[in-house]
Amino acid sequence: MADDAAVNIRLASTKTEEVIRLWPDGAPSSIPGVGTESSFSPPHGLAAGTTMLRNISDPTLTVFTPPEGRGNGVGVVVVPGGGWRILAWEHEGLEVARWLTGKGYTAFLLKYRVMGTPDDPAQFIAALMAQDQRVAAPLPAMQAPRALSELANDDALVHAREVAADDGRRALAIARERAPALELNPEAIGLLGFSAGAFLVADVAMEPKGAPPAFVAPIYGGDTRGRPVPADAPPLFTLIAHDDRLLFRMVETLYLAWTDADRSAELHIFARGAHGFGMVRQGLPSDRWTELFSDWLADKGFA
Repeated sequence: MADDAAVNIRLASTKTEEVIRLWPDGAPSSIPGVGTESSFSPPHGLAAGTTMLRNISDPTLTVFTPPEGRGNGVGVVVVPGGGWRILAWEHEGLEVARWLTGKGYTAFLLKYRVMGTPDDPAQFIAALMAQDQRVAAPLPAMQAPRALSELANDDALVHAREVAADDGRRALAIARERAPALELNPEAIGLLGFSAGAFLVADVAMEPKGAPPAFVAPIYGGDTRGRPVPADAPPLFTLIAHDDRLLFRMVETLYLAWTDADRSAELHIFARGAHGFGMVRQGLPSDRWTELFSDWLADKGFA
């Protein structure tokens, strides 16, 4: 198991302005049974050896700025995934922030609250591997769920999803508050999320409880929870690999919901890529998702 020093070292290697606590005076809700925050590296899978976080109860927003003179005035809140139990902090977070700042964006990396995981490292890793095997298991397309509720709908997960969405809304509000000092347009701040982070992004777009984000990019995840897409829903960019069997129909359904509401949407489906690739390069066409997203942002005027 890695320790928290690994996270600090990686943060130190990237230009950051500040780390902001989302709820310094206490959050409006909480997740029970969350232990001490720690980092770890999974031994197997696409993201083996990368840094991940667990047992998060004090959410934060880390600000990454582009090189001096290269900012484009656009902000992106980056939301890692992890099934509401962990955060894929490196390949769906830090590396994404670095890529965005290299393109001129200001990135706000969200560390949101998740459910508690076992203190024993061996027990935790065993549970994590079992979850990964479930995601990767073969599934006939006709049986693929169209919404997360068809896959997992226990009370603890639903509550964690709602708490995470609260953190997402707060992160967007903070980014807008900090926009003038960072030479950003407060109305040009969007959300980019992966897996569970994609569901968070979709949840905020569906119910922003304020002005909607400028754009949303739920990557291999997201649904509407059966609600109608708002008339002012932001432009949506989404993608999925066809062999991501548990989630590919959900992403297709999300895209259809957006277009049925006559809202702008773009969908890319790769033949292969599996789930959770983030910034991991596999030598597949899915590696080009960053280029596709960059082109889409430019087309929408966010570049």
